[in-house]
Amino acid sequence: MFQIQNTLVTLDIVERFFCCDLEKCLGACCIEGDAGAPVTEAEVGEINRVLPEIERDMLPRAIEEVRDNGIAYRDPEGELVTTLLDGRNCAFSCYGPGGVCLCAIEKARREGRIDGFLKPISCSLYPLRVTEYKDFTAINYHRWEICRSAEQLGRRKGIRLYQFLKEPLIRRFGAEWYYELCANCELYLKEYPEGIAR
Repeated sequence: MFQIQNTLVTLDIVERFFCCDLEKCLGACCIEGDAGAPVTEAEVGEINRVLPEIERDMLPRAIEEVRDNGIAYRDPEGELVTTLLDGRNCAFSCYGPGGVCLCAIEKARREGRIDGFLKPISCSLYPLRVTEYKDFTAINYHRWEICRSAEQLGRRKGIRLYQFLKEPLIRRFGAEWYYELCANCELYLKEYPEGIAR
């Protein structure tokens, strides 16, 4: 584990190869799971602000669900998460060619229909999960079957998890933090080229 400022970071961030492979996984991380994506109160406000625009891409029943029950709810652990459709799909998912599940918020931003907000930071950081404690922040890797193709593609391309998530890591923790992480990762790989955390 690395300690970067007040964060404890899993060694998976350097040992695991990763590069999303939407052609294989079809965006399953927006569908599978037992709760919506973690969001902050500020992000809920941002989604409310852009909702009229992103509704253009949302599923009709998802629009109804959000109008009836709101953008987010508290999961059993008390965490604020995005509303789900049928207890499964994120309400803000939509579908592209080939049945690929996409984020309606991100789609609207990339098409220039909304500004400022990309999507919840927890989504951008996935498969990393950030947990806030009283004295530190923990960053762990959520490893499961649906991301196996991303691990395989990352290995073929030689892209490690910390490299693949450069932009969202900087967005969440800042450039200084990220480059300190990179320095630690490079030193680690020199000392343990085959890795030690399995």
